[in-house]
Amino acid sequence: MIVPQPLISVIIPTRNGGPRFRELLAALRQQSRVPDEILVIDSGSGDETLALAKKYGARVISIAPQDFDHGGTRSLGARSAIGDLVVYLTQDAVPADSEALQQLLAPLTDERVAATYGRQLPNADASCFARHLRDFNYPARSVVRSFEDRVRFGFKTAFISNSFAAYRRDLLAAVGYFQEGLLFGEDTFTVAKLLRRGYCVAYAAEARVLHSHNYTVTQDFRRYFDIGVAHVMNRELLESFGSPTGEGRRYVAAELAFLVRENLYWRLPESMMRNAVKLFAYNLGKRYTMLPRGLARRCSLNRGWWSVSPLKGR
Repeated sequence: MIVPQPLISVIIPTRNGGPRFRELLAALRQQSRVPDEILVIDSGSGDETLALAKKYGARVISIAPQDFDHGGTRSLGARSAIGDLVVYLTQDAVPADSEALQQLLAPLTDERVAATYGRQLPNADASCFARHLRDFNYPARSVVRSFEDRVRFGFKTAFISNSFAAYRRDLLAAVGYFQEGLLFGEDTFTVAKLLRRGYCVAYAAEARVLHSHNYTVTQDFRRYFDIGVAHVMNRELLESFGSPTGEGRRYVAAELAFLVRENLYWRLPESMMRNAVKLFAYNLGKRYTMLPRGLARRCSLNRGWWSVSPLKGR
């Protein structure tokens, strides 16, 4: 008896995708496991994004810019998709080879695995800080994590990135897809729910995309402020995995060691300054209810969110 292959839907939220989006679409066409559907959810592109999507055979759902929501928009994609398995990519994450999609999906043959994510490699223009971030979060060794592994991995147990991730659509539906109205981390909070239900998340190091950002100090501040807000808003869900503080300390130590190995001693003061800014921003974000709403908005990377969110605890 021949078991039919599951249908695969690739879901890409877009807004002015630029040249990287063209590279992404071209790379998807060259995959050894070609997706059965490419679904683009566009929130008001003014460049050639829509034309490119249609040229490469993607189905397009258009939404208003103000309706974009990290969780809600991705949930819309999953609900609209034909696939049994849904793959999420950001518009600037380009598969590094023709096996990327197949390698990402491979762990899902294990019925215990509900979600999987791939390795993100730095772009050619990545700064030393961007390169280390990718090295730290996306090592060369694959791993499968369960809820019981929180004793070993702590907060990292629930880590995943929707820049390149795949889910069983039925299990995603069972936990209500992605939470709407989140400022940050819709992927991690969904995986936390799946883990608590007894499923596993797999990191597939052989599934590789090129994806990195050279954040400025200001962008780092705003990003970590948003992380702090998201963590305190979802404290009850994440508290069983432990505090992210320990992971933060490991990251700082690893970055300093990385710079020494690379003979970038002159970047050590900048590293310490950047990490001090991140820590301050994160703790400030955790205390967002004490800030005037306008000030919190100015501290955030996602300023539009503050105009529409009801904000718990405010």
